[in-house]
Amino acid sequence: MLILSDIQSYYGAAHVLQGVSLNVGRGEIVGLLGRNGMGKTTTIRSIMNLRAPEVRSGEVSYNGTKLNGLPPHEIAKRRIALVPQGRRLFASLSVTEHLTMLKPPNTRHGWTLERAFQTFPRLAERRRHRGNQLSGGERQMLAVARALMLDPEVMLMDEPSEGLAPVMVQHLETVIAGLRSEGMGILLVEQNLYSALTLCDRIYLIETGRIAYHGSTANLRANPEILERYLGVH
Repeated sequence: MLILSDIQSYYGAAHVLQGVSLNVGRGEIVGLLGRNGMGKTTTIRSIMNLRAPEVRSGEVSYNGTKLNGLPPHEIAKRRIALVPQGRRLFASLSVTEHLTMLKPPNTRHGWTLERAFQTFPRLAERRRHRGNQLSGGERQMLAVARALMLDPEVMLMDEPSEGLAPVMVQHLETVIAGLRSEGMGILLVEQNLYSALTLCDRIYLIETGRIAYHGSTANLRANPEILERYLGVH
């Protein structure tokens, strides 16, 4: 579904992504792991063609259509949703307003406000609270629910478990696994290695802007020296 081919991305003169290639298929969770500053978030931003970084060469394609050069809202219209690092909520908008501000695509089985609240019951309880009145876990739930209201076929998730309590992480893992079972493709950037190894079908390891390893999660589990080399995990 989603294919990156030899992506070269820059922040000004800084060459950050140096030939990143990866793919995400329908109904699979693909992990992108690496130490801080290796290019994980830059990869996500390059897919969505945000203002920075600048993708100077390579191709991002989705279902055979090239995405390079399209503005972010046009990419989102193609049912690619982003759960950004840091949540990026609107402080003055209520939970309900966050979930109803976007015009959903015309699909038969789209996400509704009711379904979002069923998936995240805590948001239903806090539906009138503003973004700046929510806890960290509630803000993360809202960021995921907001992305789901686009009824995406592919979801890009950047550090979704960051700062969450273990019980919140478990609930989020259950939601993500359920999305995969419905056929959604997910690119997961995650610092929580246990969560990534639990959820992902395949994993890419990135180091200094290059893909240093790609393989199944089972193969990665069987080779702890790879985890130690690229993630510093013993």
